Amino acid sequence: MEKHFHCTACGKCCNGWLPLTLDDALAGAGRFPLAMVLTTVRQSARAYSITARHGTILQLSKNKRVAVQISPMSYLPPTLSCPALADDGRCTIHGQKPTRCRTMPFSGYRNESDQGPLLNPKDGWLCDTSSAAPVVYRDKQIIERADFEREARQLNDEAAILRPYIDTLIASAPNVAAGLESAAQKAQGGTVVLNFTTVLPRLKDVDTASFAGQQLPVLKAFANKTAGDKKLADYHQYYAQNIKGLERF
Repeated sequence: MEKHFHCTACGKCCNGWLPLTLDDALAGAGRFPLAMVLTTVRQSARAYSITARHGTILQLSKNKRVAVQISPMSYLPPTLSCPALADDGRCTIHGQKPTRCRTMPFSGYRNESDQGPLLNPKDGWLCDTSSAAPVVYRDKQIIERADFEREARQLNDEAAILRPYIDTLIASAPNVAAGLESAAQKAQGGTVVLNFTTVLPRLKDVDTASFAGQQLPVLKAFANKTAGDKKLADYHQYYAQNIKGLERF
C-alpha cells in the first residue's frame, strides 16, 4: 500500500494546540502561550504502548490503568491561528519551525505502522494527496524518515525529564491525580492542563526571570484576544492565572 502526500503550505493545520519539545517551548517562549498538557490513553488504544514509553502509566484500579502523554504545548483555542502564521497563511519561522511542524504529516507520538490515518486531510485542509504527489508512506513505512526519527528520538530523550516530573505531581498534588482519573473516564481520553512553570524546576540552566519576561507579553496578548468570549473562557482563565503567577518573577 502506498500513500501520496504533499504540503501546499495552505496554513489550515496551523490552528489550536501545537505539541512542542521542551527545547522548542523554551525557544518559543516569546511567541507561544505555553502550557503542559496531560492526555490519557486507554489500554485498548493502539497508541497505548508508545504513550507509556514516552510518558507514564497511571494505575486506576487493580486491573485498570491508562497511559499519560505529557506534552509541552502551544496552548491556543482551536479558532485561533498560530502566532507565527502570516496573514497570507505562510509560516514566518519556516526555517526554525518546531519539531512537530517539521514532522508533519507524520507523528513521533505514534508507531510507524500507525501513520496511515494521518495522511487523510481534515475537512478544509488543502493537502495534495493525489497520485501526482510524492509517495511518502509504503507498506506502513515512512519513506523520508529523518524528521520522524528526530522527533521520536527527542520524545524518548525528554521522557527522562517528563516522567519523573509528572509522577511526582501525581503523588504530591491530589488535584492532578483526580483530574487524570476524571479524564480517563472519557471514551476518547481526556486532558489536564497545567502551568508550564511547573516543569521549569526540572530544566537545567533556565533563567526563570528571563522566561517570565518573554512569556508574559504573549499571555497578556492572548488574554486580550480571548476576553469577553464565553466559548474561550477556559483559555482566558488559564492565561490570566498564569499572568499573575509569572508577575512574581
